[in-house]
Amino acid sequence: MINNQNQHIYVCSDAVGETAEAVVKAAMRQFKFNHIKLKRYGHIKHEDEIIAIVDEAARTGGFIAFTLVQPELCEMMKEESIRRGVRAVDVMGPMMQAFVDTFNDSPKQQPGLLHTLDDDYFRKIDAMEFAVNYDDGKDMRGLQLAQVVLIGVSRTSKTPICIYMAHKGVRAANLPLVPEMNVPSELKVRPDGLIIGLTMDPEKLASIRSERLIAMGLPQGSRYASVERIEEEIVFAQSVMKKLGCEVIDVTNKAVEETAGLILSRIPEGISSSSSSL
Repeated sequence: MINNQNQHIYVCSDAVGETAEAVVKAAMRQFKFNHIKLKRYGHIKHEDEIIAIVDEAARTGGFIAFTLVQPELCEMMKEESIRRGVRAVDVMGPMMQAFVDTFNDSPKQQPGLLHTLDDDYFRKIDAMEFAVNYDDGKDMRGLQLAQVVLIGVSRTSKTPICIYMAHKGVRAANLPLVPEMNVPSELKVRPDGLIIGLTMDPEKLASIRSERLIAMGLPQGSRYASVERIEEEIVFAQSVMKKLGCEVIDVTNKAVEETAGLILSRIPEGISSSSSSL
């Protein structure tokens, strides 16, 4: 077995390498390794680069995850890794072959297509700008323009969920709910779009708010982080959500990605994903 201090994984691509790295990191979460060194090599163009990477992996006892869509580079990686006794995982190959076998088509064999400046790219940029401009109820117009509006008390992950959905090209706005506020008319009347309420266990929320106070250098005795205040806010928020008739998601034990996935699955197909004017 390789020593715990010498666990290396090499991510190689003829593009950026984000796809292979994301797959590797997802797999890493299933193991208890503490000393993995992840090294990424992007924009590989020549066979001698592959030889050098495989040589390094052989010396360190690591393995390689690669996304090489250019056939000559892909074959070189496979042949060289076999020759040097290095495990090399073709992340894209089986998926591309499934397309070929099922749909009788041929791949473009052009690296970097994931990051081309197409309509999807500009839709994501638009959605990112939207999430920033209409975060935390700073401009109520966003409640009318958004495809999705998230409501809930403070620190229920509204902003990070909006940002995550923006990466999927979805315009999302959010509004914090506190007992002292009046529910804006823009939220009550929406021509289309989705409203989702977020809630959380009061004890868990108190812990999160306490950590927030520490990070901001504020005193711990603040009412903001007290369970009593939080319960008061949640009761108010629940009453608002009930009046709006919106779905409520408990995010207590959910990751941002999981909650966002649930919300994305609920966006009606009829709602346009086209860009709005900012």
